[in-house]
Amino acid sequence: MRLDDESESSNYEIRSGGGGGFGLPMGLPLGRGGLGCGSIILIIIVSLVFGVNPLSLVGVATDGGQQVQRSEPGSAPGEKTPVMSRSLKVLGSTERVWGRLFEEQGGRYEPTTLVFYPGGTQSGCGAASSSAGPFYCPADKRIYLDTSFFDELSGRFGAPGDFAQAYVIAHEVGHHIQDLEGTLGKVHAAQRRLSEDEANALQVKVELQADCYAGVWAAQDRNLLEPGDAEAGLRAAAAVGDDTLQKASQGYVVPEGFTHGSAAERQKWLQIGLSTGDPARCDTFGSAAP
Repeated sequence: MRLDDESESSNYEIRSGGGGGFGLPMGLPLGRGGLGCGSIILIIIVSLVFGVNPLSLVGVATDGGQQVQRSEPGSAPGEKTPVMSRSLKVLGSTERVWGRLFEEQGGRYEPTTLVFYPGGTQSGCGAASSSAGPFYCPADKRIYLDTSFFDELSGRFGAPGDFAQAYVIAHEVGHHIQDLEGTLGKVHAAQRRLSEDEANALQVKVELQADCYAGVWAAQDRNLLEPGDAEAGLRAAAAVGDDTLQKASQGYVVPEGFTHGSAAERQKWLQIGLSTGDPARCDTFGSAAP
């Protein structure tokens, strides 16, 4: 990606935290009762479903016995690394693109904040650890990212490259767009009335729309793309498909357990965003809108 001339976003925090390992595709805190501070269920490679008990965030919290420092957006108790700088350039690009798109519709875009943390921290949706992977928390409107996930994306998932990393961030920004549009609130309410399988199916639509929104961002800022970038993003989307992860962990696929979508579905909706650049084409809900 051509990021050298891109400005870094100032909407970030750098926190200190504990250690941990990865194994989860990016997404949203998920629960049968809905999104946000309710029951959180996250797909992981080892066991597919990992429960996280929500905790409220008050001042300085602890994770694994280690203090987690909070900072205001733009401040940094830790040193900013090159991968953080690249991530903030991607975030800056998404702010510019979505700011323009919202303005064209007569609205005003309110940026999200990207929280960098190593190992573990606290979010408005509960305890966050490296095993949770990147996620967006609607309760505090922040994206949480341990950048070591990018090493896992490249090494374990076979999806290296700057654009694969940018896709991860743009996907989470997609969830922020859904939050601003009111989609996440409607999904939350609908999931409370549904069975677990039905709630999972609705969650898949949420994740696929976020993939499409990631493609819209890239299409709207194509000057950043270099040959092969789009293909790298599509490989990353396939690498974190539910069927790919289920096959890797247990050798077979259980579609009823999908919460993010199959590899083919994730590639399809990312490609729709890439090819059209139109958020209106990202209607993954259709007649089944919440």
